[in-house]
Amino acid sequence: MSSSFRFGVGDASANPTTALLLSIVQESTGRIATIIFADRVGTALEPECKMYRLAADVFNDAAMMLDCLSPALSRGPRVLLLSSSSMLRALCGVAAGSSKASLSAHFAKWGNLGELNAKDSSQETVISLMGMLAGSVVVSYVSSPMTTWTCLILLLSIHLAMNRAAVRSVSMHSLNRQRANLVLSTYLDQGRILDPKEVAVQERIFEWDGVLRWRGSSPFAAAKIGLNLRALLASLGPAQSRTGSIRDAEARLAKLIPVYTQEDFLVWYDAPKRLGHIILKEGAAAKSQLKAWALMLCIAHRHHAAGQGDAISAGFEANQEVHRTTLQQVSSWWPGCVEQLRTAGWEVDTASLETRSGSRIRLDAAIGR
Repeated sequence: MSSSFRFGVGDASANPTTALLLSIVQESTGRIATIIFADRVGTALEPECKMYRLAADVFNDAAMMLDCLSPALSRGPRVLLLSSSSMLRALCGVAAGSSKASLSAHFAKWGNLGELNAKDSSQETVISLMGMLAGSVVVSYVSSPMTTWTCLILLLSIHLAMNRAAVRSVSMHSLNRQRANLVLSTYLDQGRILDPKEVAVQERIFEWDGVLRWRGSSPFAAAKIGLNLRALLASLGPAQSRTGSIRDAEARLAKLIPVYTQEDFLVWYDAPKRLGHIILKEGAAAKSQLKAWALMLCIAHRHHAAGQGDAISAGFEANQEVHRTTLQQVSSWWPGCVEQLRTAGWEVDTASLETRSGSRIRLDAAIGR
């Protein structure tokens, strides 16, 4: 390979073939990133649309920074940098497009989604034109690298700050995991339901997936919803190292199932690991999923308040009794809570708790008795 071989970026002597190869590498990297990203987080894009809307801007601005850095690097690192930039732009496209669809549906109060999208596109066109005009004026005063980087960092900071403020101002009416934590814990503490505007002020834009908080406190546990039965069995009892047998777990599951005969879910909280497992039965509606999350929040908070050394976390039977009594308590106030949620403007019939493709189980009637 001759020393004149270049990759076509930042080099006047680059040949067309290598420039084409670089373009192919970038395009391929971006497309692969799109497929993987959509597969991994596709389910979470709607319930967490505010987070991914801002994340799209972060991806885009980071890609712009990498593009600006690329001329300063040698051939090999430059290719890696530009490929990373292409990946970030691909992630931006997926996150921005999907979250925008959810936000557009939220703002289309009278079913005028087409009109809203048309006006939004016109608004983006006007803003782009204004940006081009302003850039034409600014670029004549920017000549040195220091001035260029100062302007770039300043403008990107303003861009992210404005988008963060815009995202925080949106009051979603669906109950995702974080909003469910805030609303339900406040209801249990104060006996009132926070409306969407109150929750929008308190909620975090970027939140750890599945964490349990009590009125915005530090995370004290985590929960997963829509798991398969094998995950529950692994939590109920570890498999034998040699045979892989989970006989003890199966016996415990047989004791746990009758607790939830009247429910569309199974819930189990692993106190030592501070991890909750929610298994949904076939046909579990959005309200049942929300009730399962409320039950998990109450059980985990009860364990947290009592402390890990308390008797309630000492063994399976004691923990099972906690689940049974807490379920009775939750069932007593749940119907009234649902009505208050509706009155406050929450969409309790919209399922927004699962952030990954979940599983459903079917229990034989004889087993559930």
